[in-house]
Amino acid sequence: MSTGSTGSTATDVVSLAIATNEHLANLSNTLIYSAMAVYTLAFFAYIAEWTFGSRSKIGQTAAALTPQGQKAAAAKKAAAPAVTVKQGGSTTVLERPQVVTRSAPGTRDVPDGPGAHGGDEKGDLYGRIAVSLTVLAFLVELAGVGARAASVERAPWGNMYEFNLTFSTVAVAVYLTLLALKKNIRWLGLFLVTTVLLDLGLAVTVLYTASDQLVPALHSYWLYIHVSTAILCGAVFYVGAVSTLLYLFRDSYENKLATGGKPGTFATSVMERLPASATLDKFSYRINAAVFPLWTFTIIAGAIWAGDAWGRYWGWDPKETWAFITWVAYACYLHARATAGWKGRKAAYIALIAFGCFLFNYYGVNIFVSGKHSYAGV
Repeated sequence: MSTGSTGSTATDVVSLAIATNEHLANLSNTLIYSAMAVYTLAFFAYIAEWTFGSRSKIGQTAAALTPQGQKAAAAKKAAAPAVTVKQGGSTTVLERPQVVTRSAPGTRDVPDGPGAHGGDEKGDLYGRIAVSLTVLAFLVELAGVGARAASVERAPWGNMYEFNLTFSTVAVAVYLTLLALKKNIRWLGLFLVTTVLLDLGLAVTVLYTASDQLVPALHSYWLYIHVSTAILCGAVFYVGAVSTLLYLFRDSYENKLATGGKPGTFATSVMERLPASATLDKFSYRINAAVFPLWTFTIIAGAIWAGDAWGRYWGWDPKETWAFITWVAYACYLHARATAGWKGRKAAYIALIAFGCFLFNYYGVNIFVSGKHSYAGV
């Protein structure tokens, strides 16, 4: 939310009078720069994982998409042994177990890639080092965000600089949480760390704002509810967008192989290590679908806060409008996924457009459009 009235209550006056703790503010800056340094080391470790991991397992997709590969897979499935169960003196022969494969939207069955490490111990070692450095960088950045909050005794998302810091921290937290839940998404690490470094670089150079108190209208418990959920939604939408983009590349790669094309060596080395397009498609859909209800709540919470601050729940302010447009775009994506003929690439394009709406709602509206949410410059 933003400034709505010029009057200040006694509580607002006291809050604005709280002095900024410069020591903690400077400590926050130091921690953020330190986190960037560790993220850079993690970036090189991820690069090493992709570079030095074995390439001996590439070509699985190509083999699966050839007629010989399809026949071999069928033969292997047919040759699966029956299961014999003995109970007392009797013996029961069960049917052969089914081999579960992942089907790309409507057409083919291909295996997942071995991962960024290429199924190699050396590559896996670099990958583990990269994840460890990512955890360390996350903890340092989290401490920097905490120090920033403590320096002014408020939530650390009062302007775009602080929002960027918190957003990147939460995005990494989402990634590490999925890893902790035994989800095989280490392939996401390189792309994540790269964009986090770009985000933090933009924050400390272009968007940096000195630690200061909030304007009176922002002194509300809704700041903690509305903005925190918006940050979490954005971080999860980001993970979904990256996996959607990778799905499009992987799907194009599989299509090219299926039609007899020959991708370049670099493209093959990268694409073969990623999960199958069907797996990426399913992952991005589940991520976006899981967070969509929370984004709905975010808009409702913002409307309630607007009612408290401005005396009306909805006024078609640019920020409100684009938040609603983002909601509609993701609703269209989820509807498209549930509609025959709109799965796969068509739905993926809608998902990327929806994430583009989210980015414009944050960067574009805040920087280029004036409205009631323009409360702290950038």
